[in-house]
Amino acid sequence: MDLHVIGPLASPAERAAVDAVLGPPESGWSGGDRDASLDGHVARGGHAARGRRDLLLPALHALQSRVGWISQPGLNYVSRRLSVPPAEAYGVASFYALFSTSPRPPVVAHVCDDLACRVAGAERLCADLEGTIGPEGVPSGDGAATWLRSPCLGLCERAPAALVTVAGEAPHTGTISPATGDLVRYALSGAIDGHVEFHDADRIVDAVPQRSSPGLRLLARVGAHDPTDLAEYRASGGYAGLIRALELGPEGTRAEVTTARLVGRGGAAFPTGRKWDAVAAQAAEPHYLVCNADESEPGTFTDRVAMEGDPFALLEGMTIAAFATGCHRGFLYIRGEYPEAETTMVKAIAIARWAGLLGSDILGSGFGFDVEIRRGAGAYICGEETALFESIEGKRGEPRNKPPFPVTAGLFGKPTVINNVETLINVPLILREGGEAYAAIGTDGSTGPKLFCLSGNIARPGTYEVPFGTTLRELIDLAGGVPTGHAIQAVLVGGAASAFVGPEHLDVPLTFEGTRAIGGSLGSGVVMVFDETVDLLDIVLRIARFFRDESCGQCVPCRVGTVRQEELLHRLAAGRPLGSRDQELALLRELGQAMRDASICGLGQTATSAVESALTRGLLPV
Repeated sequence: MDLHVIGPLASPAERAAVDAVLGPPESGWSGGDRDASLDGHVARGGHAARGRRDLLLPALHALQSRVGWISQPGLNYVSRRLSVPPAEAYGVASFYALFSTSPRPPVVAHVCDDLACRVAGAERLCADLEGTIGPEGVPSGDGAATWLRSPCLGLCERAPAALVTVAGEAPHTGTISPATGDLVRYALSGAIDGHVEFHDADRIVDAVPQRSSPGLRLLARVGAHDPTDLAEYRASGGYAGLIRALELGPEGTRAEVTTARLVGRGGAAFPTGRKWDAVAAQAAEPHYLVCNADESEPGTFTDRVAMEGDPFALLEGMTIAAFATGCHRGFLYIRGEYPEAETTMVKAIAIARWAGLLGSDILGSGFGFDVEIRRGAGAYICGEETALFESIEGKRGEPRNKPPFPVTAGLFGKPTVINNVETLINVPLILREGGEAYAAIGTDGSTGPKLFCLSGNIARPGTYEVPFGTTLRELIDLAGGVPTGHAIQAVLVGGAASAFVGPEHLDVPLTFEGTRAIGGSLGSGVVMVFDETVDLLDIVLRIARFFRDESCGQCVPCRVGTVRQEELLHRLAAGRPLGSRDQELALLRELGQAMRDASICGLGQTATSAVESALTRGLLPV
């Protein structure tokens, strides 16, 4: 179709930014200057243009990075280039939190006010910025900068944190952690003057307090080696797993993973071998591999640490998974708030291609596989696998109804393997040591090592590796316990979609079955500790606001239920319940059950879990 747009044309800067992603327009029908003598009156190539719809998100990122926001003329130009109706393109641009469809200064500080950062003083930081720069979202005096509150940035071990985005000819994104008012103001003023400078000293070293400890498997190299030194990676056993997989063949590789009893580490705990077998058995071609690196659960940062500290382990795991399931094209979907992880992975992919470890003939085996990076744009819901597919395809990140399941109809409607970062970095270990040896680690029901991210009131926050079966108390002690002699009030185990536990549950074994027994889950590996100085009601209210904001709005139970949950909590906090406290608790349970039964995806199904656990266990002063 020939799209006719209304209003001013995109600026040269906007056109150049989009063309850098999509290439120059081939004719007037696809965004170039119309020349009737050359283009005639018949448009061709519309199907091919629509086939590039998956480039919509990268093109929108290019606009945002160039001018700081997505204007109507810029959006119209993207629509013409990709043959996407402008209304649809606007729907996508307005869906993601990191995009702005209204004018905004080119320099923006996104200041986290989520759980771990609240414990570390985020509210004081926001008050400082409001008093010196101005209200949230209001441009500074010269109009060149502003600041915004943000959900979790995945820097919980160095809270409070801020993400600074700088638009222009040489766009830049960086983080400040831990952040202070002075550091944020310094970064903003420097960016305005063209001197971008951030504060993140020793971020990888600090993220792994166990670094260089004997017995580590998944974290052995993180913080102890140069993450982009391929020779160093191979000298420490890297790519031995891939070589072993090529010797075993696809079926033998899948058998090793099945023997290891590896399950997904993203929260669902689905058997990885069974998933891989299902995709390998599909006759439809092509098969796709997707790595879900969009961890956005408050308190979660294990995937970021793995990508920044050991990127080749992830690439090796992805390549083995692709070989085992017949995939030749892979996508690494990284959350938009992880600029350092993206930079590291881009460099590692280029090095792996140069070394023949990605590409058309990996290690001379005749097997070809390559990886493309897609950057998210601020949407927790895109951690759900089908919403992530929609996002890669250039659509709003809204979950699909199941069935069909991704193993039969996933990305672009084709059979798809999707695993998260932690799952995939276990794969080289399995192939290197053998499935039986791997299964001997941990417990019968939960095998292998597990990564946990500890934050909050803990002496040494960071990512920790322990075998399944380690108790919660042992893990907290490994991290130095609660500082300054305070007592533990509660621990959030598994993330905002899991549950709070009290001090009486500290001896629970950290296994899938152990946490289920106390009404929680391992979820995304979050262990967030709150001592008695923390206002737990404030924390629970922030969780409710998080789910309200992050609901994609597609299904009524979640869209309405998350709002009603927050309203209920505010009534209790104000001492104005509808009836009695017990009646409000009964209403919350009824609301939660309706959301679990009728929501399309896990966000709605788990949005009341942490709140219910805090109230029913008597952890809140309401």
